[in-house]
Amino acid sequence: MAPERVWLLLGDKPGDNAQVEAVVEALGWACERKFLQWRHPYATEKPRFRVTLDHIDPVRSAPLEPPWPDLILTIGRRPSMAALWIKARSGGRTRLVLFGKPSGMMERFDLVVAGAEVQLPPGPNLVSIRLPLMRPRGSDIEAAVARWRGRLAALPRPLIAMLVGGPTVPFAFDARVSAQLCRLAAEIAAAGGTPYLTTSRRTPPAVVDALRAGLPAGAQLFEWTPGSADNPYLALLDLADGFIVTGDSVSMMAEVARARKPLAILDLPLGRFGKLDQWRRTLMRRLFAADAGGLRRLVAGAYRARLLDATRDFRAFHRMLIDRGLAVPAGEPLRPPRGAVPDDLPTVVARIQALIGAV
Repeated sequence: MAPERVWLLLGDKPGDNAQVEAVVEALGWACERKFLQWRHPYATEKPRFRVTLDHIDPVRSAPLEPPWPDLILTIGRRPSMAALWIKARSGGRTRLVLFGKPSGMMERFDLVVAGAEVQLPPGPNLVSIRLPLMRPRGSDIEAAVARWRGRLAALPRPLIAMLVGGPTVPFAFDARVSAQLCRLAAEIAAAGGTPYLTTSRRTPPAVVDALRAGLPAGAQLFEWTPGSADNPYLALLDLADGFIVTGDSVSMMAEVARARKPLAILDLPLGRFGKLDQWRRTLMRRLFAADAGGLRRLVAGAYRARLLDATRDFRAFHRMLIDRGLAVPAGEPLRPPRGAVPDDLPTVVARIQALIGAV
């Protein structure tokens, strides 16, 4: 039996929201969507993680008031803080399902659904998945293909889509990245193909400027802007012959893998103190994966005491895709994917149903 009242707490990141939407669609439950907006300066700066609504702009956000829901599905640091506030106001009755890395208080969430890049200690409320759960609707891809097929048909093949993300710790996203992208684009053009670059919400303006100035003749560049109405991204998922994706964007890599297209991952240079930070992430991954019972209990206790923290290891995610035959490092020849694409959506749906007794 479905819960009587389900809320989706959603923020300003479409990729994040798409994961929650994919799960609630698979559940088939009616829900109420609560879109939240942030006070200055928290649209760009991370608030300290705590149980509060202080970071929310109440004028531009959906109201959060009783009757409180039976279940909340949410994703991201800022919405999850609001979810914990609601659970407290409900006297603990509201169940919380968080997608992604918990920024703190993992034990207060009833279920945490974390991807392969997220490093967490094992626990009864943790569901580990391999790929993000979002997937474009077939009807949306068909509509995009209808709009773009004619415009892309005349371009020399192979058509290689180059998907450009943005800064994510521990990586730098600077002139070195734009130079790498221009070099790869030049190699595609020299071989007779067409590099088609698309930027994203997170791409720094300086990188966009460098691409505009440095791409070879024949390269195509779509510059993302707020409210872009004619983005080629969905059409490229169907019509491109292969993809190069910057290593910061787990969601774009996952969508290319799900489309069963050749994928190359562009590893990014490390930022300031990046080598030390990457070492820390690798260490956390190894500690949280400890098999020995005593060490596992010690690590779990250190996490609860806030001596160890959850983190993301993007390079571990890259290795997972490469080891499964779903990707190659950028610079190697693109090849069709050989391995099966993991699908953890049924597992996640079953765990949520069991959580609220709907099985």
